[in-house]
Amino acid sequence: MAAERTRRISLERARRISFERTIASARQTIMLSEIAKLAIDSFRSSKVRFILTALGMVIGTASVILVVAISATGRQYILSEIQGIGTNLVELEYAGGGSGAVTNIQSDFLTFDDERTIDEEVPSIAASSVVLEMHQNISIGGVVREVLVLGVEPQYRQVRNLVTLAGRYFDEEDETAHSKVADVTEPFARAMFGSPAEAIGRTFQINGIPFIIIGTFKERVETFGETEIADQTILIPYSVGRYFSGTDNVKEMYFSIRDQNDVEDAARQIVSAVRNDGRHQPTSVYQTQTMTALITLAGQVVNALTAMLLLVSGVTLAVGGVGIMNIMLATVRSRTREIGIRKALGATRREIKLQFLLEAVFVSLFGGLIGAVIGLAIPFSVRFLTSYRVPVSGWSAVIGLVASASVGVIFGTLPANRAAAMDPIDSLRYE
Repeated sequence: MAAERTRRISLERARRISFERTIASARQTIMLSEIAKLAIDSFRSSKVRFILTALGMVIGTASVILVVAISATGRQYILSEIQGIGTNLVELEYAGGGSGAVTNIQSDFLTFDDERTIDEEVPSIAASSVVLEMHQNISIGGVVREVLVLGVEPQYRQVRNLVTLAGRYFDEEDETAHSKVADVTEPFARAMFGSPAEAIGRTFQINGIPFIIIGTFKERVETFGETEIADQTILIPYSVGRYFSGTDNVKEMYFSIRDQNDVEDAARQIVSAVRNDGRHQPTSVYQTQTMTALITLAGQVVNALTAMLLLVSGVTLAVGGVGIMNIMLATVRSRTREIGIRKALGATRREIKLQFLLEAVFVSLFGGLIGAVIGLAIPFSVRFLTSYRVPVSGWSAVIGLVASASVGVIFGTLPANRAAAMDPIDSLRYE
């Protein structure tokens, strides 16, 4: 009997606890849904105020998304420009030294044989070319002028990403046959012959030796004379250029690396190959230059601009948050009697606070959603109406929505606390 009674008491206690939990859960659910309904009814009764309050969040959220799109577009543009020069490019040049080791050595320049050694010892090299630089007087139709003549190899076009505008670039057959052919820059062709096409087939003389122009070219990206190619530049086969220089010494070498990620390692291997080939003095200094530092610098500049623009967007969101806070404070004051009636009917401070906090969050989220739609619609419209592919980040929309909700919570807390702290008696007396 005692055991049966104990069992019944335990069952009744378990049922009571379960019932109380169910009632509490139901009250909580009803409370949240009722608060949400009150907030929505409040917005319906004052649509203009609601829209004007959310406008700041619309602008702020759209700004965040557009800033990310603009920064990604800028980064893409800068990288494409650098790629036009050659992101896989490694330049090797003699920087000095070596003259003190042996008295009859005045300098320790690079040579054509160094290039062959480097090509054999550095497997990541896809193409290479020496550059033999000369300033020569050329004669065109009886007019003599000084121009920059570069003796280069056929792979120079690939290594330096040159664009052929008319004619062709000299090839391995021209190099082997020591053909007296030349490719000229676009400014040279326009200045001397009127256009790149008109320059094809024309002749000029270097030291009395006739050359025929077989092509005109330009750099893929405008470098404004900051590279070894000037406006008035003529390219001739290296095998022919050696005749005019009378030496195997070259000013610099260019190498194209297969994988961009291997550029820095390849640069170190190139210098090591030169130092260890036995043809140069231990005190000679050889330097390499790559686009890696330029790419890194460009990335830092873009990141700095992005951070600055995001800061401006953050200020816009903050201004929108201040607007929400001011409107909500005015709302609390205008709804003082409503707050008093709700408290008189049993509403707790927590429920009052949650109601006004939800209203602030609803306003900010509504503005955030509209801003996200606008911020995503503009880049997609550009992609649809033009051929330019503007990068669009879905994460920027997520970040914008999270930021807008956070602004609603942060700037809605003060009005919600003020509403929750009101005395019900004073609120009912408020006129």
